[in-house]
Amino acid sequence: MLHVDPEAPGVTYVTDITSGSGIPDGIFDCIVFTQTLHLIYEFQQAVDTLYRVLKPGGVLLITVPGVSCIDSGEWGDTWFWSFTPASLRRLMGDRFGAENVDMTTYGNVLTATAFLYGLAERDMQPEDYQHQDPQFPVIVAARVVKGGDGLSG
Repeated sequence: MLHVDPEAPGVTYVTDITSGSGIPDGIFDCIVFTQTLHLIYEFQQAVDTLYRVLKPGGVLLITVPGVSCIDSGEWGDTWFWSFTPASLRRLMGDRFGAENVDMTTYGNVLTATAFLYGLAERDMQPEDYQHQDPQFPVIVAARVVKGGDGLSG
């Protein structure tokens, strides 16, 4: 696990993802990078690091918030960006190659509204989550593959 805090439980690498110093090239088969990119001011440098540390053929699983309120607590001062499906697709495609990006969104007008009102899953019905409407993405997700030759992007 990568973390900026050496005291965080389970830490393997302590570094800033924008530089990735201390992480060797091409060592990961898969990186799970959820709900973090919007908190990194130099997000393109972070994507470059993710690309660099993946093995050829490796997979990046990434999510970013879509429809969201901006955190007023711990993350409020570092919530720099909002990403749409189009912006995440282009960002990932520019570095990894558009053909290596598989995008999806999760959410609909009901779940987006409920989320903005602060409702929890327990306040909703399972069927409320069934319909996915790309016009109301609560979560934007991508599965991104580093080209087998490592030269994409």
